[in-house]
Amino acid sequence: MDIELRDIHKHFGAVHANNAISVTFHGGRIIGVLGENGAGKSTLMKILSGFQPADSGDIRIDGKHAHYHGPQAAIANGIGMLQQDPLDVPAFTVLENFLFALPLSRGKAREQLADISRRFGFELDSDTPIANLTIAQRQQLEIVRLLALGVRTLILDEPTTGISAEQKDVLFSTLQALAKNDGMTVLLVSHKLEDVIALCSEIVVLRAGKLVGSMPMPATTQQIVRLMFGQELAPQTRKSVLLGDSVARLDSVTVQRGRLAVHNLSLDIRAGEVIGFAGLDGSGQEMVMRAFAGLVRPVSGHIFLRGRDVTGKPYREFMRCGVAFGAAGRLEEGLIAGLTLTEHIALVNNHEPLLRWGNARETCNMQLQQYDVRGRPDDEIQRLSGGNQQRLLMGLMPQNPALMVLEQPTRGLDVESARWIWQQLLARREGGTAIVFSAADLDELVAYSDRIVVFYAGQTYEITDGAATTIDELGHLIGGEFMRGKENAS
Repeated sequence: MDIELRDIHKHFGAVHANNAISVTFHGGRIIGVLGENGAGKSTLMKILSGFQPADSGDIRIDGKHAHYHGPQAAIANGIGMLQQDPLDVPAFTVLENFLFALPLSRGKAREQLADISRRFGFELDSDTPIANLTIAQRQQLEIVRLLALGVRTLILDEPTTGISAEQKDVLFSTLQALAKNDGMTVLLVSHKLEDVIALCSEIVVLRAGKLVGSMPMPATTQQIVRLMFGQELAPQTRKSVLLGDSVARLDSVTVQRGRLAVHNLSLDIRAGEVIGFAGLDGSGQEMVMRAFAGLVRPVSGHIFLRGRDVTGKPYREFMRCGVAFGAAGRLEEGLIAGLTLTEHIALVNNHEPLLRWGNARETCNMQLQQYDVRGRPDDEIQRLSGGNQQRLLMGLMPQNPALMVLEQPTRGLDVESARWIWQQLLARREGGTAIVFSAADLDELVAYSDRIVVFYAGQTYEITDGAATTIDELGHLIGGEFMRGKENAS
């Protein structure tokens, strides 16, 4: 199945998200769709998969004009998209989600689900509720469902976020089999260049809404970066920092949410120290991080900030003690959809009874320039790319907190934006700020962590020297290898 996009244009207000993009995707290939945050790649894929219409342009499938609106119509034309967060219903079972849009009886659906799953080595129990599946299993279910619907082109958006090394191997084997054996077109949208290098046969690169080039694979990371950004990125150095006194301490803390619990965790964090939390989504690290910020109250144990017992105190008290928290959900918890950039700046910086909008706008312009946010004071926050939202969030945080607790601070960011975020964080670290962060990117955890705490189903394993571990070792640990070692020892 060959797909040709001709002269695609898409505007969001004054932003020209896709500007005269013409590109052809051939069947039987895995093609990486790359670009910095805000380059227009997600917009282009949403147009191709029917999630939003183009302002103008033409889509041709095997040489024939294809005119469709909506994801169902795109699927009818053989094009399906696997979102970063799979579109399923947690309260329904695997079989009930599989049956969406399929004209099959439950018996036939159960057989087809089992047949396709068996072919690719997927472990999917028809009667399991979606809420009990891992991210990787939810991805597998969506792939099976799209194949059953007759999809011939599969678009994947950041598919390796939140899955283990073993789960990634299964996913990659599946995609390679679909391209090689079934002649499918696979389009991979990813910021993880190591995944692109390992999987893709070619790449296309967008920059500022335009197609700037393509490249056959294999290629080096440096060659890809040069095509994406127009230049190679200078090596990032990390200065050694003399650690200070204890900033935050967990003393035999137990936290629990539903059936998941982390028991009797003790952890001491010193000024200037960076501790990475590793683990698949739902392994317990989120609860512990939010306990450090006063957003989750421990079942037992004590939390100390600069020697003061703050167990059970509200979030505002943790803020007074110098804790800054950054949520993974930028628009869900960190920012307010519908408000402009100026209004966000005013909410944080205004300390007077009356708000002076002229001063707020002036401060906003200064912040946008300082943090290189590509937006205007009157832009609503949801219109910015993820990278620019993250840059603004960094500008809204205090300059010298005692402790920064950050859930996936570079989630969904391109290489350059992620490096920029870490430049800001390391500058704060050099000023004595301690940092606790989580990340799905194992390279990021190894590169920046002094220590790493691995979470698996509520159990923890501490790596005392983050730089001394390898990506492969960490990938197996987050898959629960240290638990298997404990079981064998017992």
